[in-house]
Order: sequence, then C-alpha cells, then structure tokens
Amino acid sequence: MSNIFIDYLLRVRLPITLFVIIVSFALTYFLSRGERDGIGYQPEQPIAFSHALHAGQMGIDCQYCHTGVEKSRHAGIPQVATCMNCHSVARKDRPQIIKLTSFYKEGKALGWVRIHKVPEYAYFNHSVHVNKGIECASCHGDVAQMEKVAQVNRFTMGACLDCHRNAPAKLPYLKNVKKGPDYCWACHR
Repeated sequence: MSNIFIDYLLRVRLPITLFVIIVSFALTYFLSRGERDGIGYQPEQPIAFSHALHAGQMGIDCQYCHTGVEKSRHAGIPQVATCMNCHSVARKDRPQIIKLTSFYKEGKALGWVRIHKVPEYAYFNHSVHVNKGIECASCHGDVAQMEKVAQVNRFTMGACLDCHRNAPAKLPYLKNVKKGPDYCWACHR
C-alpha cells in the first residue's frame, strides 16, 4: 500500500468511521431508553380493569388482589375467583364483567399481560420490601390514580441501587429506615 492511501485512511476514513459509530451508538442508546427501561409500557389487557376505580375511588388495598405479596417473592396476579368475590353480585350486567364471568364459569385463567418485570438474572423479593413497610407506589407509581396501569419507574440495577443506597431520602415516610444491601449477591444469586 502506498503512503498516500494509508494517510487518506488515517486522516479521512478513520475519523469519519469513528464519528458515525459514536453517533449511531449515542442515538440508539438515547432513543431506545424507554424501551430498555420499560417506562411507558402499557399493554392491552384481556379485561379493561381500572385501578383508579378499584384501588383509588373504592380504596381496595393492593394486597386484597395481589395476595402473595406479603409471603412470597412474587406479588401474584389475581385469579378470576378473586374478582368474582365482588362481581358475582356487583355490576354483573357490564360487558367487561360478563366477559369476566364467562372466564370464571369456564374455569379459565385470565391472560393478564405482565407490566412490571425485574430481569430474569436478578432476584427480587416483594415480601421483604412490603414487610419493611415500603409502599407499592414507591416502585409501581401511584397505581390508584391510573385508569390503565403503565410502568412509570425504571426496573434496572441502577434504579434499585439508588434506592438501596439512598433509602432515607427515597422513602421519607418510613422512620429509621436503613440502607438496603448493595453487594452483588443480594440480587444476583
């Protein structure tokens, strides 16, 4: 190869190539952030369920429907039978309740679409957090005001570590709250 060609590669081609790579990476990183973090994720559900009505206006506690949250690492998705505790009597003539009742009578599970999800490689235990007094809204947002639930907070390692390291500032409603563990094997088991 001639010196002119190598000089051209180093002075022109290399800087342009590096610039394109860096700009592409930066654009991809920032434009896909919502998708990576899950913020704004709001899937269609098989039944139009209003948390604003049930948890908000009616004041039904999260744990009435999400029964496993105090004892299990998973909050649990409510079974149709839980809904039917009230809807075998209340508002039976509404289209969504009629649909719900048909699932119940056929013994079918509702195919709720999961909204909030911690990555598979990370261990998270709902019961530990709930039993420490941490409110559901701290991670899930004010679901009681949501007609249709959406993810409003990041479920990333950085977000969890930020809360664990700054618990008194992040959870001011808890008295004498201590920092959470921030060593790797607390979550990566």
